[in-house]
Amino acid sequence: MSEAKTVSVLLPIPTDGPYSYTVPEGMSLRPGDYVKVPLGSREVAAVVWDPTDNTVDPKKLREVSEKFECPPMKEPMRRFIEWVAGYTVSPPGMVLKMVLRVPAALDPEPDMPGLAFSGSSPDRLTSARQAVMSFADHGLNWTKSGLAHAAGVTPSVVDGLVKQGALETIMLPPQALQAKPDAEYGKQELSTEQTEVAEALSQTISSGDAGVTVLEGVTGSGKTEVYFEALAACFATGKQALVLIPEIALTATFLERFENRFGTRPAEWHSELAPRAREKTWRQVATGQLQVVAGARSALYLPFENLGLIIVDEEHDLAYKQEDRVFYNARDMAVLRGQMEQCPVVLCSATPSIETRVNAQLGRYRHLKLESRFGDAVLPKLSSVDLRRDPPKSGKFLSPVLMKAVGETIERGEQALLFLNRRGYAPLTLCRVCGHRFECKNCSAWLVEHRFRNVLQCHHCGHNEPTPEACSNCGTLDHLVACGPGVERLAEETLDAFPDARTIVLSSDMAGGVKRMRAELDAIAQGEADIIIGTQLVAKGHNFPLMTLVGVVDADLGLANGDPRAAERTFQLLHQVTGRAGRAGGESVGLLQSYQPEHPVIASIIEGVPEKFFSREIEARKNTSLPPFGKLVSIIISGKDKRETETYARELRLSCPLAEDVRVLGPAEAPLALVRGRYRFRLLIHSPRGFNVQNWIRNWFKSGPKPRGNLRVQIDVDPQSFV
Repeated sequence: MSEAKTVSVLLPIPTDGPYSYTVPEGMSLRPGDYVKVPLGSREVAAVVWDPTDNTVDPKKLREVSEKFECPPMKEPMRRFIEWVAGYTVSPPGMVLKMVLRVPAALDPEPDMPGLAFSGSSPDRLTSARQAVMSFADHGLNWTKSGLAHAAGVTPSVVDGLVKQGALETIMLPPQALQAKPDAEYGKQELSTEQTEVAEALSQTISSGDAGVTVLEGVTGSGKTEVYFEALAACFATGKQALVLIPEIALTATFLERFENRFGTRPAEWHSELAPRAREKTWRQVATGQLQVVAGARSALYLPFENLGLIIVDEEHDLAYKQEDRVFYNARDMAVLRGQMEQCPVVLCSATPSIETRVNAQLGRYRHLKLESRFGDAVLPKLSSVDLRRDPPKSGKFLSPVLMKAVGETIERGEQALLFLNRRGYAPLTLCRVCGHRFECKNCSAWLVEHRFRNVLQCHHCGHNEPTPEACSNCGTLDHLVACGPGVERLAEETLDAFPDARTIVLSSDMAGGVKRMRAELDAIAQGEADIIIGTQLVAKGHNFPLMTLVGVVDADLGLANGDPRAAERTFQLLHQVTGRAGRAGGESVGLLQSYQPEHPVIASIIEGVPEKFFSREIEARKNTSLPPFGKLVSIIISGKDKRETETYARELRLSCPLAEDVRVLGPAEAPLALVRGRYRFRLLIHSPRGFNVQNWIRNWFKSGPKPRGNLRVQIDVDPQSFV
């Protein structure tokens, strides 16, 4: 009897590498094949990996249970998984888990019932039946609903023809979720500037250049129409394309614009997708049936059969950063996947990140710019409102200058946007008698009042409780006071001042979820609102034709913290939100309320010279060796017992190896020291750009003390959050 063959199999579990299994007789396996293997008392979907040195006796190994009838995972995708794991210092199995989100998709899609002409005629040929037969007798196969729709009749007419024997039931292959995009359908007339940039971008795609291109354009310059031409060039080659979008709320507008340009909608991929749709999308991406997918960051881990283009829209957006299990930035991993797949990557933004700008300046990325808005539209006139000179009335948050501008705007039948990046009614509730502050019992954070829903809620763990009438500390009735503004409080102030105005509040935690949000965005675009009050959700890519005034209620918010990216993020956010005004032409205004209008960020926004701000910011990063001129890695140690957590953090710090020019700061309590009942301590590693900090961390953790009990260690390479 010959010795059993063995294979290496990577499982979606937190292990350092693949496991070995034996191959049953009659089964042939090669790297990339999807299989089902036993793991403990259960069976899991996994992938056959590249062979490794195996010294285990095959008799001690378990056997592969099943090979799925699914196109194998291609080598570039396997290398991508390994690279993501290596860069993020994560187990490769946890990266694979992001690929195998829908294991049901590994099974072939079942055939679906269809209809075909049988060759015989019905006994009685009515006009409705004649309409059906005129489509059915050309040798084409149909679904029942498709045939009824084409003939303009009810499905019962088709059923009657089946009973008569004029149509016979057959089995059809599963339908594609999406028709093939037509590159020539709905071509837009572009401006001269757009045409030049689009041609340069399309030439990059057609020539097969696998590099990275930065597409930078002022808000309203028509960046989407330009990269649509890159998509058209990709479709002409027959390859697949992936468009990453930072927020689900943005997909509705994007899908409509895509359909107007290419005659069909792209497949979607995001957390709101129904399970069956996820299965079909994953499978049809793997088989090459789907040519384009638009989705959130997780779409980057779909197993494309022939990927030809990746577009990252709003590449600077924080939503691309995942901070759970595998910590990664989808923008950076998109560049990595483009390298693995040898396909072009386009990073698109009105305010590209510092990292992207530096890569463009150093010649690593190609840089294309759109300097002006499309058509007759001009950028808004920006000015600051000094709250030291023009303060709001007592208990209010909108200055007289901004209130006057809002009134004049809605009198002209135009729209005004009031922007405040703070959800709820107020960020803090306290008792005026004893000073008690309402704090989350699971987190070191204040409970935010949501007056529309009459609850106090923690925005970190989700804990909520009914808004009390009395202080829980001293029992005094009717002496609780809301401190500070949120968007709900602004709505209350606005309705008091403009009771007849149609007002909409846009916030990610409003009742109704994504469906309601999309409906309200459509209502705003169609002019069914006068005043819009919103959080950062309104800053992202929306087109509101009637909006001519943007008022930033607290332009200083976000500047006063220890985040080294605070200035950059504030600049990007303010630039994006003021860019919502005047996109359809005519004069528009942006007013920024601030207690420090002389601050470099505020001053740069008002001047309208982004290059000045970014040059200064890049120079500051360079002088301090902060990213992208150096590397940062955040290590969060968390546990249920504070003393035990701090003790382990200190032990881990003392065990770190010495390395030249590498600094380890901490451990120190994280700014959010308690989250979801777990105490948090942070170590921050600062190293030179050329230093292999990932290998250094791996060696450190191999020799250092192992976490015990409920202690958890999370490694975040290139951290975006410092809370």
